[in-house]
Amino acid sequence: MAKDKKADAESSSPIIKALNTILEMELAGVVRYTHYSLMIYGYNRIPIVSWLRGQATESLDHANKAGELITHLGGHPSLAIGPLLETHNHDIGDILRESLEHETAALNAYRKLLKLVEGNSVMLEEYAREMIYTEELHLGEVDKMLRKPGDVAKFNS
Repeated sequence: MAKDKKADAESSSPIIKALNTILEMELAGVVRYTHYSLMIYGYNRIPIVSWLRGQATESLDHANKAGELITHLGGHPSLAIGPLLETHNHDIGDILRESLEHETAALNAYRKLLKLVEGNSVMLEEYAREMIYTEELHLGEVDKMLRKPGDVAKFNS
């Protein structure tokens, strides 16, 4: 019984909660990007579907990393999934704008984790920094895809 109380206490720590939020967001990314890939039509379908499916695979890899860290710390990975909203907007621009929102939320979750662990765990700091780097790259890619050909300035929604 004492072991269960210890596990409950560890699972309710702010770090475990932050990692579970990340796990849930990344799992939502798997579903979101898979759905988007199924809803692409038109001349540019093949490269866009390929990119979206790559994003789904990467989200699953990110979810696995978060889950492994949760269990490493003695926590219990959540079975929940982050928010999913079916907007029924399947224009590529709409999908990319929704992706921009999702990636921004994920970036903020990793930044929150970094603040929690900074100065306490090199392992978790490095993980958070690596993921922040990755999410910032994703945001840059989506931003570039939302620009009109020839536009150099960042995308403004």
